[in-house]
Amino acid sequence: MHQTVRSLTVDDCGAVAELEAQARAALQEQRGGPQHLAERPPVGDWAPMVTATSSAVWVALIDEVPVGYLQLVVDGPRAEVWQVHVDPQAREVGFGDWLLEAAVAYARAAGCTVLEGTALPGDRDTKNLYERAGIKARKIIVSVAL
Repeated sequence: MHQTVRSLTVDDCGAVAELEAQARAALQEQRGGPQHLAERPPVGDWAPMVTATSSAVWVALIDEVPVGYLQLVVDGPRAEVWQVHVDPQAREVGFGDWLLEAAVAYARAAGCTVLEGTALPGDRDTKNLYERAGIKARKIIVSVAL
């Protein structure tokens, strides 16, 4: 079994769209998920991301089958992990760490001075991923629907 992480290709786009749908369905059930999803519409058509200059996407693969992805958005000196998801059946292998390492390296090479990401309340997997990479919470936003 060959495990790797590489940049998104056109051939990956359909599988990544399916992974995005899986990720969004899981977020729908989490506290804060519906609002987070409303603020970040689905990409859906990933093909333009292959050549995008303001965003970079990496794909985690097992034997060339996509099992996860990370989308990084770069805005001047700031880079943000916009989406990160690994299929639950492919977790505990290290894909999240590898995807995040690729994003950090890219952000540094692009001259970014800060990298940010979002973890919803109770999403221990994502919090752990960021903490392993040394990314710490700097702000917690609370809200109530009115």
